[in-house]
Amino acid sequence: MGTGQVNGGGGGGGGGVSSNNGGGGGYCDMSYYNRIFSSGFIFFFGCFVFFGSIATLYGWLAFSPAVHAGLSTLGCQEDNEGSWSIGIFYGDSPFTLKPIESANLGNDESAAWPVANPIVTCASVSDGGAPSNFVADPFLFIQGDDYYIFYETKNAITMQGDIGVSKSTDKGATWKHLGIALDEDWHLSYPYVFEHDGKKYMMPEGSKKGDLRLYEAVNFPLHWKLKKVLLKKPLIDSFIVNYGGRFWLFGSDHSGFGTEKNGQLEIWHSSSPLGPWKPHKKNPIYNIHKSQGARNGGRPFLYDGNLYRVGQDCGDTYGRRVRVFKIETLTPDEYKEVEVPSGFVEPKKGRNAWNGARYHHLDVQQLPSGDWVGVMDGDRVPSGDSIRRFMVGCASVAVAAVLIVFLGVLLGFVNCIVPLNWFIHNSAKRNLTVLSWERNNVFCSKVRRFCSRLNRAPTFIRGKIKHNACARRFILVILFAVVVGLMCIGVRNIYGGNGSEEPYPYNGQYSQFTLLAMTYDARLWNLKMYIKHYSRCSSVGEIVVVWNKGVPPKLSDFDSAVPVRIRVEDKNSLNNRFKIDPLIKTRGVLELDDDIMMTCNDVERGFRVWRQHPDRIVGFYPRLIYGSPLRYRGEKYARKHKGYNMILTGAAFIDSQLAFKRYWSEEAKQGREVVDKLFNCEDVLLNYLYANASSSRTVDYVKPAWAVDTSKFSGVAISGNTQVHYRLRSSCLMKFSEMYGSLAGRKWEFDRRQDGWDV
Repeated sequence: MGTGQVNGGGGGGGGGVSSNNGGGGGYCDMSYYNRIFSSGFIFFFGCFVFFGSIATLYGWLAFSPAVHAGLSTLGCQEDNEGSWSIGIFYGDSPFTLKPIESANLGNDESAAWPVANPIVTCASVSDGGAPSNFVADPFLFIQGDDYYIFYETKNAITMQGDIGVSKSTDKGATWKHLGIALDEDWHLSYPYVFEHDGKKYMMPEGSKKGDLRLYEAVNFPLHWKLKKVLLKKPLIDSFIVNYGGRFWLFGSDHSGFGTEKNGQLEIWHSSSPLGPWKPHKKNPIYNIHKSQGARNGGRPFLYDGNLYRVGQDCGDTYGRRVRVFKIETLTPDEYKEVEVPSGFVEPKKGRNAWNGARYHHLDVQQLPSGDWVGVMDGDRVPSGDSIRRFMVGCASVAVAAVLIVFLGVLLGFVNCIVPLNWFIHNSAKRNLTVLSWERNNVFCSKVRRFCSRLNRAPTFIRGKIKHNACARRFILVILFAVVVGLMCIGVRNIYGGNGSEEPYPYNGQYSQFTLLAMTYDARLWNLKMYIKHYSRCSSVGEIVVVWNKGVPPKLSDFDSAVPVRIRVEDKNSLNNRFKIDPLIKTRGVLELDDDIMMTCNDVERGFRVWRQHPDRIVGFYPRLIYGSPLRYRGEKYARKHKGYNMILTGAAFIDSQLAFKRYWSEEAKQGREVVDKLFNCEDVLLNYLYANASSSRTVDYVKPAWAVDTSKFSGVAISGNTQVHYRLRSSCLMKFSEMYGSLAGRKWEFDRRQDGWDV
């Protein structure tokens, strides 16, 4: 019946068709479509400009314009396989491993006190001359005091896996990329390196070639030759272990029919690592779900006489975590293993941690001292994250476009959604063959009928709500809000990166700092929010709360991703902010008031600048002390005069060893007495002490993308009365100038850094 209505006009062209569809609001011929096209075009163009501007503004506010300084321009491109990097761990057993930052190893050249994971990255490899998108599958080889790590590096140009190698001569504190150890015409990964009879061998995964190959070092560690094809099977993630008087080869073959990908395991045995290899009687040992750890995840290890195998859990995403299995039975006919706790503490910082999303490979070895060292890879994003974000972003924009059409319907700009002349079979522009096919095609008839009904929707919808102004306004507001939200989601997913706020390396290394906040009981609400937020920042290693007054909270009151320590003071004094604390292990300390909220990215940028100049106060609130008589003024005064000579330490990085000693020196005693008397100016005093101790520059400014003062909401700020606060500080300036000399002769301009962080 629907087809008859459409065709009722016979061969009368588009006009006949339109007549039959005119009742019920479906009138949609091309002449009418042309009449409303101009207004509809203006509407859609206006929406494009308006919502596009909002999305652009959101992107400008939400995404930092800063580029990660120190990251290589040759490699480290976004890769759908991930952004893997490598970390090193130490412990007194393979089940008590802790990251290198816990060992408190330092490096003066990179101002890394302590050195922190990751220690090998795509940037360090790329800067060494081999453009890399990520590094993974690390295997450790120890030769005397020298540590070597062999790993897969994905070539940023060929997009193929090669085998790279880095070396450390200081027990893992610093690493140098030596080069590419092995490069074939096919993908290579999982470079299992071992020694047998005084010779060094490597057995990388090269399943794309269809076999398992063994290479021998000609000139260790960079030159290797093919020794033998061990098996004509495309085994992946394979290792060889000498146990019970035999050599055992573990690997996975995903090429067989019915094989569970990442859930299959086979075992082979031989009297020599060179073969020949015989299959285990029960092969495949496993053909189970990919989350059960069947696929190997590193080197097996012996501990207390027991052999352990490391497997991969690929359940939620590829390489989600490692699992450890104790092998109880291993014979040519039988195999049994049971899972044991790995002892590894999962990172709690999410994507801000270098291994926050997944870690799938572990090589742990015992040192001659009896201690253990291990290398592990990690990634901050799950597998396929870039494609998923792009699809979500495109879907959000598409849904927003549909809602904009609906918005146009409600406002009267859209009367025709799909012109039927695009589908009508008797259009004069169609040839007879096409017309004949369309008349007899059932699907085409259904499409025409659906479009006819769809075009009645604008009139129907407007008719329903035109008499209800409130409902109309409500729907318009909801549509507007949803479209704005969808556009922002689209921009965030397409252009906003992977959502992590990564640390900034300096001289190829990462480090950590201690966050110190001084507070009291009336500001507990601020403190809880403060700790939850800043504990997720990548480089924060510990949070120290200086409790000046009242009953201190319990540690269980806080949601923290790092250790929190509450230091209860006997006296309510602002001098406690810079009190010498031997329990602080890091040189870098961020003194940050608990009522200041800023992005982790801003904090990381500030830490990066401080590591460049650890002898300075590096912070986010600049001031200019100038004029006669001296008056304390806000940031606008410094901006107006295009320079600054003081940084407020309510949000600043300092060297804990340098700053605390200066502040508690005998020279600073008079200044501390002024601080106690006025209950103010401790940050001003520290600036004077720095300036008095050096004729060179003592402060550096980093502009935050945004910062919120939460004390405005709680009403418990120390400086709540601005006029009184400024008057007290002006008094401090005059007193400190008499004690330690004037700051007026010092001034540093804004926007002098090449990275643009001090604009």
